[in-house]
Amino acid sequence: MSENYQRVVKIMETLRSEKGCPWDREQTRDSLKPFLLEETYEVLEAIETGEPSEIKEELGDLLLQVIFHAEIAKERKEFDIEDILLQLQEKLIRRHPHVFGDAMSKNSQEVLQKWEEIKRGEEKNKKRKSALDGVPKELPALMRAHQLQGRAARVGFDWKEQEPVWEKVCEELKELETAKSEGQKKRIEAELGDLFFALVNWARFMRIDPEEALRKTNQRFYDRFHFIEKEAKKEGKSLSSMTLSEMDSLWQEAKKAEKDIF
Repeated sequence: MSENYQRVVKIMETLRSEKGCPWDREQTRDSLKPFLLEETYEVLEAIETGEPSEIKEELGDLLLQVIFHAEIAKERKEFDIEDILLQLQEKLIRRHPHVFGDAMSKNSQEVLQKWEEIKRGEEKNKKRKSALDGVPKELPALMRAHQLQGRAARVGFDWKEQEPVWEKVCEELKELETAKSEGQKKRIEAELGDLFFALVNWARFMRIDPEEALRKTNQRFYDRFHFIEKEAKKEGKSLSSMTLSEMDSLWQEAKKAEKDIF
């Protein structure tokens, strides 16, 4: 490892030592889980800004979580950061026989199919009952749907063309309309879920990450709403005193200001 990497590992050892930081010493695998998730999303947010310095900083924070967990494992005499790196390099070489071996892959789809075959042959995966096992249940729902569909597609359970995928979206929308007219909440919930799932599948065919698409929409909503708040404040008004028509007018102004979306 590089001198800088070794120094970071040593710093973590010091922080966890008897003379180290009380907070760092108290942490466990479970207590660190929220921070691991938070740092992952902060990396995604930094990538969206496109600012290299922010991406660099957030990747460092995410790497810290890996080193933190490695140190905890080392204290438990389970493994250390060297073991993690060794297992990772072995996995990368094993799952890329078209690069490090004699196998041939013509395109990325063949690469993914071969990747799945190799994964299923690995010892820990032989016990899995389904090709869908291994997709974390804790993932955000849109992301998990995308992953489940992708896993199924790799073993051949997939549409061949885009058109029937869109037809399925339209079909699910009609079923939701029927459920809505009947007023049965449980069926409405089920049909709404089916519609989301169909939309995720269509997004996959369009090579659009649905989680990313919704995250960007959430940010646009935040930015537009904040614009309304700022404009209302300039006029000395509170949102509660404004009509919906007034707020919508400001909303349209905010939309016009978004020049780089499309």
